[in-house]
Amino acid sequence: MNTPDLTHVTWRKSVRSDNNGGSCVEVADLSDGGAAVRDSKDKGNGPILIFTSSEWDSFLGGVKDGEFDRA
Repeated sequence: MNTPDLTHVTWRKSVRSDNNGGSCVEVADLSDGGAAVRDSKDKGNGPILIFTSSEWDSFLGGVKDGEFDRA
């Protein structure tokens, strides 16, 4: 997979993130239907996870189904 150009994506903060400058996850929709995810504390200099459209759909499905809930 080629690294997408992220210079013009719009990042949005997760509604689950707090408003105190910490624990912030940001997501950007990619033109091919995929998604990019980053930690906002890294000020854009940290790692970015890139998901294809099917990977993102599978991840969101797992979240909605409680697959990642802590017992």
